[in-house]
Amino acid sequence: MVEKILEYISIFLALMLVLPLHEFAHGFAAVKSGDYTPKMYNRYTLNPLAHFDVVGLVCFAVFGFGWARPMPVNPRNFKNYKQGCFFVSIAGVVANYLLAFVAFPLLVLAIMYVPTFGYFTDVLCSTLYYTFRFSLVFFVFNLLPFYPLDGFRLVDSLNKTRGKVYMFLRNYGIYLLYALFFLGIFADATGLYQIDILGNIINYVVSIIQKPILMFWGLILP
Repeated sequence: MVEKILEYISIFLALMLVLPLHEFAHGFAAVKSGDYTPKMYNRYTLNPLAHFDVVGLVCFAVFGFGWARPMPVNPRNFKNYKQGCFFVSIAGVVANYLLAFVAFPLLVLAIMYVPTFGYFTDVLCSTLYYTFRFSLVFFVFNLLPFYPLDGFRLVDSLNKTRGKVYMFLRNYGIYLLYALFFLGIFADATGLYQIDILGNIINYVVSIIQKPILMFWGLILP
């Protein structure tokens, strides 16, 4: 029971780092591109309370993927529309990958050198682990090309045409996400993990994109 409580505390603390940083990065890129909408809505901050979506937070804690409140952005204010859309769309996932890059060596050092202070050490190491893990999960999840995720906005910023595939993802992407979410919930409830399409894709891609981080720090850390 205590271990489960400590795990949820660690998950919550990790999400307080992962989600706000992702949304702030969007706001930072928007402001630098000439749009001050994030400041107008008091979202230009790392304060977690300004970014959390209750349902998204619960889903992230329970199922391993979720969402925060979308950063308000007005692309019409960008100095360069296409360039601004591109940088805003990738800012969040870049911030998440950088956070994973920093969290991993801190996790290794904490495991190796932080003395055991009861539950504090357990929470510290677990928080760093979940920060590393969730950052990579959020990186992959948000790059899926389904509206309204960052992956779709990235495609939108690079795509000059509006073909059938684009319009399908634009109009029905959110419903595809809902279907994948519920399929994942069903898979967890029944133990049929092979049908968890979204979870399996995310886990597979995470196992690949974490390798450069592990290899880099493996050359430096003892």
